[in-house]
Amino acid sequence: MTDISSTPLTGKALLQKVKELAHLPRRETAKRCGYYSVTKDGQTRVNLTDFYDAVLGAKGVPLDPDGIKDGRGREPTFRVSVHKNGQIVIGSTYTEQMGLKPGDEFEIKLGYKHIHLKQVESSGEVEEEAA
Repeated sequence: MTDISSTPLTGKALLQKVKELAHLPRRETAKRCGYYSVTKDGQTRVNLTDFYDAVLGAKGVPLDPDGIKDGRGREPTFRVSVHKNGQIVIGSTYTEQMGLKPGDEFEIKLGYKHIHLKQVESSGEVEEEAA
């Protein structure tokens, strides 16, 4: 018998259920806590992001208390796609959140199915772009 909640659990009830299901994989735990949706064709999709946000919120660590937006009415999704020219663009919402400035440099490390960006400490002088 799978004990799946029909509505997402929150607060203490969520934390208690997560403890009870500690022996299960994360996706199954999230599903049983009510963090899933069913597609038109009947497939179940587990909503791990909402689940993690709810767990952190229940522990008193809200990730986005003010609902940060980028001025165009869109919320950051933390998802990007590769453009036709092969480039991946990281929007200003994210660079502003990190306090990045023009000229900040990063080291790129490629892994299996991931790209890791590590900020390189600058030497103090940053060249200004010509206007």
